[in-house]
Amino acid sequence: MDLISRLNAATLIAQQEDDLPDFLAVRVYAIAEQLTGSLVFQVEIEELIEQLSLYDTYGQTGYIGMGVNNYILEGTIVRIEKKLSNVPKGQGSEYESEY
Repeated sequence: MDLISRLNAATLIAQQEDDLPDFLAVRVYAIAEQLTGSLVFQVEIEELIEQLSLYDTYGQTGYIGMGVNNYILEGTIVRIEKKLSNVPKGQGSEYESEY
């Protein structure tokens, strides 16, 4: 399964099983659409997939909690959206993660 398919699957599972809010899911799906056909930000997308799998509506992110809440997830989404907005159209495959 390619990275985009994994991102879409992780988003769907988080929506169905963990009550991921639609307003966040829509933004993740939009990121996936922008990645189509380009090899962009693999590390960031892997991080987003990981965070989606750890998503917890009630934010079990405290001292011991390993969950990811809305704020953490939205921070990652915003970071990826900003980077994607800086990629010139048609040149996405030339850009890679900073990490």
